[in-house]
Amino acid sequence: MTINRQDKSTSISTQMDSLIPASKISNLTQGMFVGAVSDNFDERIEQKIFHCEIVVDNAAVAAETKAYEKIPEIVDFTDADGNDTMQTEIGLNYKQIKQDVLNIVKKELERIYNDPELRKLLNKEE
Repeated sequence: MTINRQDKSTSISTQMDSLIPASKISNLTQGMFVGAVSDNFDERIEQKIFHCEIVVDNAAVAAETKAYEKIPEIVDFTDADGNDTMQTEIGLNYKQIKQDVLNIVKKELERIYNDPELRKLLNKEE
């Protein structure tokens, strides 16, 4: 509430940023988390603020990790001399895609130009 000589003003703030202080969040270790939940009128929750820890079974995680299969290499970019040709291949693919797009545009423009119904959609300069 603010009061001065002429009037009085009241404001209500619902900001709850200090509910879980940043210092608490910044000091959490791996697997720890904090939070707050809201409830419904007909389903009240007594404990709305929580501080928890995720318990990880390290042995199970290690066993699962050992069972992972290696991701196969799909494309090998080395030539017969052992040189890496990835940038060259990417450049060639880029140029091919660019040329394919130009060919599609040219073909469609010709199709539109040759169709009397569609020709009016083209600019006069084309």
